[in-house]
Amino acid sequence: MEYEVIDTQIAPDGRLEVLSKAEVAKVLDTSQGGLHQLFRSCSLAVLNCGSGLDDGKELLERYKSFDISIIQRERGIKLDIKAAPASAFVDGVMIKGIQEHLFAVLRDILFVYGEIEDSPKFDLATTEGVSDAVFHILRNANFLQPQVNPNLVVCWGGHSISGVEYDYTKVVGYQLGLRGMDICTGCGPGAMKGPMKGATIGHAKQRIRHGRYLGITEPGIIAAEAPNPIVNNLIILPDIEKRLEAFVRLGHAIIVFPGGAGTAEEILYLLGILLHPDNAHIPFPLIFTGPESAKDYFQQIDQFIGDTLGVEAQQRYQIIVNDPTLVAQEVQAGIKKVREFRKTKGDAYYFNWLLKIDTEFQKPFDPTHENMRNLALHKNQEPHLLAANLRRAFSGVVAGNVKDQGIRAIEKHGHFEICGDTALMEAMDALLTSFVAHNRMKLPGKAYTPCYRVIK
Repeated sequence: MEYEVIDTQIAPDGRLEVLSKAEVAKVLDTSQGGLHQLFRSCSLAVLNCGSGLDDGKELLERYKSFDISIIQRERGIKLDIKAAPASAFVDGVMIKGIQEHLFAVLRDILFVYGEIEDSPKFDLATTEGVSDAVFHILRNANFLQPQVNPNLVVCWGGHSISGVEYDYTKVVGYQLGLRGMDICTGCGPGAMKGPMKGATIGHAKQRIRHGRYLGITEPGIIAAEAPNPIVNNLIILPDIEKRLEAFVRLGHAIIVFPGGAGTAEEILYLLGILLHPDNAHIPFPLIFTGPESAKDYFQQIDQFIGDTLGVEAQQRYQIIVNDPTLVAQEVQAGIKKVREFRKTKGDAYYFNWLLKIDTEFQKPFDPTHENMRNLALHKNQEPHLLAANLRRAFSGVVAGNVKDQGIRAIEKHGHFEICGDTALMEAMDALLTSFVAHNRMKLPGKAYTPCYRVIK
């Protein structure tokens, strides 16, 4: 099948207007150590916004002729783009938000692999070093605003949700916008787009002209969750662990909408951090919410958390069904406590330095078949460490569902095998089975073949 494509050249608009010769050479380097393939795949994902495709491997195969390069001119740089998806253009002109996102990709790739990965300034083997690296990446992208009172709400949820659930996320976003809250999401479609869309109306009614719609992604997931153009500040973290840390360091409250394996991964990540003894006293508003039709979904999530992590974990969140106004009011009240706490402790409003994040939540997890099979999924460990290992299991399922490398591994070696204590495996199997039954693993209309096998 042929897909309509467009060639174009674009110049930066006040952002990253000049590059050194060394930077250009590194981005155009097609060797194994070069950055061209990473830049190409992330750029294609950005340009594929709104296509309804959530398969990284299929995206790369669909647009095999796509390429992007840098032209250095006497007045700055341009991006030369060949065979880009036509959906990124209106009457032959690239959508402004997508154009901004392309330069965000270039900015973050150059910074991460020039100033972080190859720099002796950051010891990524230590928890402090990783957190410092996340801070510098966020600062470089202008995500940190020190003169603003706490008002940033992180919204998590699935890219594959029903129309009723999507509409509900918009209403919640609207109520947050009316209360002056800014929105941060994984920047893709579904529950990541809805809150932003609703908040734009709330902000407009309150004459808030500089509302922030922050999008945080990473190279492995960006193809499956192409950034929606409402995002007015996009950042690409180098891996899922640093992406998740960015969410919890930046956010003043988190709302979780219905989702699938990726949403379960996010929930387990945050609960694991909150269960660490050093974080017991830190206020962190966490609300699970959805329309009436999502009531059973959250009961299943709550049951799974109780069966695996226990009552203490269940006490760290609220479940609010079908009441967007109450959600916004509870978020506002929770953020007030966050502000008072940080003011008392002298902690920054813009970056949660006091939150203890164990190294088990920072080490990048490579979801190979061997690593998935060898996960420590048993209760003979601290609850926060069990949460870390459960998080890795769901991360592997996400990789096998939508990430290019994960899909290829499944095609080559067969299903991931997930094994552990019988009770844990039964709980996990029940939750994953419900995700499949309710079409939460892939976008509507896409047939789903499980990439995993739970061994009880």
